[in-house]
Amino acid sequence: MAAAGDSSFMKEHPWRIRLVASTVLLVALVLIGRLYLVQVVRGGSYAEKAERQYVSPTQHLFDRGSIYFQNKDGSSYGAATINSGFTLVINPKKIASVDEAYRQIHTLWPIDRDIFFAKARKDDQYEEIAKRVDKELGAQISALKIPGVSLVRDQWRVYPGGDIAAQTIGFVGYNGDILDGRYGLERFYQETLRRDTDKAYVNFFAEVFSDLGKVVSEEEDLEGDLVTTIEPSVQMRLEQVLGEVQKHWSSDLTAGIIMDPKTGEIYAMGATPSFDPNHFQTVKDLRVYSNPLIENVYEMGSIIKPITMAAGIDAGAVTAETTYVDTGFVTADSKTLYNSDKKHRGVTTMQEVLNKSLNTGASFVVQKMGKQAFKEYLLRFGFDEETGIDVPNESRGLLKTLVESPRDIESYTASFGQGIALSPIATVRALSALGNGGYLPNPHVVKEINYKIGVTKKLSYPDGRRVLKPETSEEVSRMLVELVDTALRNGKVKLEHYSVAAKTGTAQISQGGTKGYYADRYLHSFFGYFPAYNPRFIVFLYTVYPKNVDFASETLTDPFFDLTNFLLHYYEVPPDR
Repeated sequence: MAAAGDSSFMKEHPWRIRLVASTVLLVALVLIGRLYLVQVVRGGSYAEKAERQYVSPTQHLFDRGSIYFQNKDGSSYGAATINSGFTLVINPKKIASVDEAYRQIHTLWPIDRDIFFAKARKDDQYEEIAKRVDKELGAQISALKIPGVSLVRDQWRVYPGGDIAAQTIGFVGYNGDILDGRYGLERFYQETLRRDTDKAYVNFFAEVFSDLGKVVSEEEDLEGDLVTTIEPSVQMRLEQVLGEVQKHWSSDLTAGIIMDPKTGEIYAMGATPSFDPNHFQTVKDLRVYSNPLIENVYEMGSIIKPITMAAGIDAGAVTAETTYVDTGFVTADSKTLYNSDKKHRGVTTMQEVLNKSLNTGASFVVQKMGKQAFKEYLLRFGFDEETGIDVPNESRGLLKTLVESPRDIESYTASFGQGIALSPIATVRALSALGNGGYLPNPHVVKEINYKIGVTKKLSYPDGRRVLKPETSEEVSRMLVELVDTALRNGKVKLEHYSVAAKTGTAQISQGGTKGYYADRYLHSFFGYFPAYNPRFIVFLYTVYPKNVDFASETLTDPFFDLTNFLLHYYEVPPDR
């Protein structure tokens, strides 16, 4: 009877049977998924934490997410990782012979005798003798079985690349009595990289039956590893070139950025002098900890002229063929401004203004378009705002005097990059618009986050606002290519099969306040993008106060083309002409 009734029910209600079966299957799949998450994805973490509890319930090993460089082939290279080993400790009350204990340890580890003996004679049960003892050495010390000598598990931050991209990566240090990110990405992504030991002791079944969708949607609160846009070979080549410039010209500082002008991905970013974050405690000049490409502002000089020219062309005030009479100087508000060589050239085109880097020509563009319109273009280019790059302590540009002044003189000087101070990253972003069709990209260093729950989030950086018409971008690029092909070192650096758009800049360094400028101190800058009409890279270099040299064309042209040729060949970029 029961069998017949069941059969009848199944025939009459097949949809209910299927619904129940589907529900059971779904629950089973969720359970299996959560078990996989806990046992496989997080299994290592739980096992480690269980071991820590077993060994010493009060001891918490330092742990932190990793940061990776990414090679051009997509493989990763550790930029900041965790090393495991031991801390060597002694119990003075259990040491049978201090001399013998010291002798045995010293054969394997060069411990200072006075320090060892001072600690060995203390009336306590725990003294740390050496930290960051690797596993191999730890095994050797353990094999000696010295009474009163033991090893405690330890973990610490390590930077495998040493000083590679040190200002960008930053380092971990004590904030009070807590180890956390102090500079660079270590600080900016602190909440993602830090490991909260309290989160390890969640109830197993709560973990299994929690809402996975909710977990994934709250990624900002999750622990993970960072994958950066920094390409290690490119970064090392950039730092090599920067170091050569720094040494050759005895500059106060030399720095550079290599970026994709379309996407804002930063392939390399560095400055010298720098430091090794593995040994940051040994640094005497704390200024090297800062990232001058993000935190400093400078009067950039003539690399701003292409932006002035782009503004004039975009506003319809001038074209490449527009002429003016260059007298070698221009007067405004009872002040006289000169070309850098104080020469006059008579009737001159806008193309020649860029080729010869004429201050009078840049001022002429402002006259034609009007100083208010010029100011609005500079603000449109974002010189008074943060770019939003994912590196801490970004500085805004200093444009207040220009914006608030009713006079002509401030607009004229700004047209050739004096009297306004800009951060290098904001400058690179603005210059990118000259070559990418006219919009501001979003500079960034991190491309994805690999969360511990097994979810990978590829970060999205949409294009910024449009600042130029596409046709303006193309025209200015053509003018800058013409500059490289014919004017820069008289065309001797032209690349036969690649179009390169570039410009140099030489700016007097301000003494600060109302003291004016140093007569013999300059900031040299150089930017260029290539292939010019569909650029893969923009390279920006600058060096502060190079000695016994006048112009950026002397200091930075060869380093720029060194990097250009390297990038073209390394990425196998096809010729465009």
